[in-house]
Amino acid sequence: MRMMTRRRLVGAGGLGVAGALAAPGIARAQTRRWRMVTSWPKRLPGPGMSAQRIADRIAALSGGRLQVTVYAAGEVVPAFEVLDAVGGGVAEMGHSAAFYWQGKQPAAAFFTTVPFGLTPNEHTAWVEAGGGQELWDALYAPFGVKPFIGGNTGVCMAGWFRREINALDDIKGLKVRALGLGGEVLRRLGATPQTTPAGEILVSMQSGLLDAAEFVGPGTDIALGLYRVARNYYGPGFNKPNGAGECLVSLRAWQGLDAEFKAIVAHACATEASYALAEMERLNIEALVALVASHGVTLRTMPAAVVAAARGHAADVLADVAARNALAGRVHASYTAFLARVAPWSLVSLKAVIEARAG
Repeated sequence: MRMMTRRRLVGAGGLGVAGALAAPGIARAQTRRWRMVTSWPKRLPGPGMSAQRIADRIAALSGGRLQVTVYAAGEVVPAFEVLDAVGGGVAEMGHSAAFYWQGKQPAAAFFTTVPFGLTPNEHTAWVEAGGGQELWDALYAPFGVKPFIGGNTGVCMAGWFRREINALDDIKGLKVRALGLGGEVLRRLGATPQTTPAGEILVSMQSGLLDAAEFVGPGTDIALGLYRVARNYYGPGFNKPNGAGECLVSLRAWQGLDAEFKAIVAHACATEASYALAEMERLNIEALVALVASHGVTLRTMPAAVVAAARGHAADVLADVAARNALAGRVHASYTAFLARVAPWSLVSLKAVIEARAG
């Protein structure tokens, strides 16, 4: 009886060992492996790091059951082909900026930034709690992707200029790297906007293809080395008061996830939308000091006449977008209505606090 019991125990133990040895194989079989294509240079401070952190969070939250490999612009597809790559099944995910797709869908630009529009926190409020996400989903459904806010570079700067801007005439004829609706505003001011990928801006400025360039803010711009060829750094970033990044998920891949995995992906993106803003505040503080103190950069303010003229053109640009199609009209109506509601509160709250703090 004692021998029988021992044999049973050994047998049970053997099954346990076999099960333990088999478990890794089962785990491997259950692991999903996705690819994320991006519009950014590898691990670029700001958006490039947002892409990597989203992938890392998805892996951590899923216990390794969903692994996402991040690819820089050009490694799988060029920077401006991320939307098509995700929608077409080349990759399950992408990380980019919505205004890159305004040629395909004019209203896409509203989900990155609008000249003289919503600030980062206001933008998040519109998307998450003001009806923006539903419109964004509808806008991207024909492309076969599901969008999320996947980071934010915060309030942007007006850009880097080789020479000083002292009057409206100084804008005319400039070849400026400027995307989105802000680029169209600059075009109406007389500039020639260029759609240059982030990784090519410095070379384009060095070769003379660009006279000026905007990207985001100090924390990211310093990594691109733009201060080497343009020492005039202008604000305010009226052209890009917000810097929302987007994380795209193939609709086919999204629909293949259960509720748990969907929650993991959504949470990873939402966490990054919050964390990226915090990180960019730190990076901008440190980079601005370095740019001015160590790299000879001069901070300058755009002349009031330039800002006023840009404000006038911005309203016309938005109206033109709204007239393009019915869905663009709905996005414009939702965005501008939310801006009208939030602006008075921002004056009473944020602006008043900053003025009080400054004395």
